[in-house]
Amino acid sequence: MNAIIPESVERELMHTRRIEVNGFRRQDGLYDVEGTLIDVKDHDFENMDRGLVKPGEPIHEMWIRLTVDLDLNVIDIEARNIWGPYKICGEITPNFKRLIGLSITRGWRKKVTELLGGINGCTHLVELLGPIATTCFQTTYHDRVARDRNAGRVEKPALIGSCHAYAPDSVVVKIRHPEHYTGDQ
Repeated sequence: MNAIIPESVERELMHTRRIEVNGFRRQDGLYDVEGTLIDVKDHDFENMDRGLVKPGEPIHEMWIRLTVDLDLNVIDIEARNIWGPYKICGEITPNFKRLIGLSITRGWRKKVTELLGGINGCTHLVELLGPIATTCFQTTYHDRVARDRNAGRVEKPALIGSCHAYAPDSVVVKIRHPEHYTGDQ
């Protein structure tokens, strides 16, 4: 059935999590990145606040829109809890405004955890911020590179050292960024 990874043993689907994130360039020069996290079960279960939850009904449906500028500074954030396991889950979403003024750079995850970890946030919304932050980078990348090129800035790309393919001594860096290549010359 699945040609991408090897077949597993016979099994039964129990839970599905869908995360979708989309990045937009706004007419005012800012960028919106919107993400949603939806969890569903494949079987009935009883919930303390909602009663019987049927297969396919969201256990969690949560949305975040992060508005950033070209330098990945958080200008605004909207967080919504459409479905949560408990009625009180949505009460925490105003805390996400604490991210306004931060920058999605080194230390972003640590700062998010400090401000919204544990009882100060929602585990699922905090988790959704990971793919949203990555998508902010991807959404603004082309415009940042063009801006820097037009301004004559030649800085080491942030991608170098960020993963295996962008190791300073990799063939990718050798071809795409030879001035920052550290392997055998």
